[in-house]
Amino acid sequence: MPSVPLLQRLKARASRLSPAHWLTAVTSLRAVTSLKAATSLKADAPLRPLLTSLALGVVGGWLFQLTGMPLAWMLGPLVANLLGAMAGLKLGVPDRMRNLFLGVLGLTLGARVSPELVSHLSSWWLSALLLLAGVWASTLACAAWYRRCGFDATSAWFSSVPGALTAMVVIGERIGGDPQHIAVAQSLRVLLVIMILPPLYWVLEGAAGTPGIGSDVAVSGLWLIAVLPILLPLARRLRIPNASLLAPLLLALVLSLGDVVRFSPPVWGTDVMQLVLGCAIGARFKGLTPRVLVGVMGQSGVATLISLSVLGCFAELIHQLMGVPRDVAFLALAPGGIGEMALLAVALDLDPIFVAFHHLLRLIVLMLLLPVMARHFRHRRAREATQ
Repeated sequence: MPSVPLLQRLKARASRLSPAHWLTAVTSLRAVTSLKAATSLKADAPLRPLLTSLALGVVGGWLFQLTGMPLAWMLGPLVANLLGAMAGLKLGVPDRMRNLFLGVLGLTLGARVSPELVSHLSSWWLSALLLLAGVWASTLACAAWYRRCGFDATSAWFSSVPGALTAMVVIGERIGGDPQHIAVAQSLRVLLVIMILPPLYWVLEGAAGTPGIGSDVAVSGLWLIAVLPILLPLARRLRIPNASLLAPLLLALVLSLGDVVRFSPPVWGTDVMQLVLGCAIGARFKGLTPRVLVGVMGQSGVATLISLSVLGCFAELIHQLMGVPRDVAFLALAPGGIGEMALLAVALDLDPIFVAFHHLLRLIVLMLLLPVMARHFRHRRAREATQ
């Protein structure tokens, strides 16, 4: 049973919630229930997983919001959907819907770029080199751990590379790795980093230091959302990496630097964005039983801690050599997804462009090196087969 001070704290937090936060919960719940009521039983069968996922997300987001934790509207839906998936509920967020809200996140990030920030890019070469060295060291350490857990060399390596999840699964399977091992390990890495870092920053930085996304600027540029259904398919045809996030980011960046328009959604809009993305992440674990999840999470948990520790050492080097604040440097090197880490940086006001730049650099370099890695392991397996 929760202690009295904890209950008093939650009551105090609830009393201090802004009208925008209550509006998010109420409007999201009304949207889900009205959509459910307006659809016939036969017609809404394909929508049931989405509606269930969103309903769970609203409850989870509201509960997490009471704690004052950053990214409450992403973490709450994530945890709620993860528990629902483990309980056997049919959950799911369509890829098109997820990609649309990733695009909104890209617009939000790109709009934060200013000419002053662009002028700093040339001074980030040292942190870029330390990032790449840290990724290499982290991958080696995690691969050694997964080898001890019984993974074959290919699966261990592609399970350990911090980024490009889908590409790692596809290429790893193509050259003889175990796609299930790689997919679960990579997914849990992202999940665990998302679940570890916001509470950690909340404890270290304090709840007072989490201003929220979009809470201090006027609403503008919402018409850019209407461009996304055209922009995203075009970006994918052009083979832009992580197109759903990167293409809108570049568009908003150009428009912001050109002083044409600055995309700035309302607070409740960014909360809905977090809600959908959190539901999408949590619902990906459907079909994973608690027993399997606990076993695999133990292995992935150790690997994630190894990765965080190794990259944390390189983040400390960035802090010491460049004067970048420790929290910013650590978040820039954290082995999470670019969208989630950039979103956390925005929520905590921790130089989101510096963070997004380093995560984007990591993704691009990994995609460029992926054919080299695949060739190396293909030749290695061929040599082992002839011996």
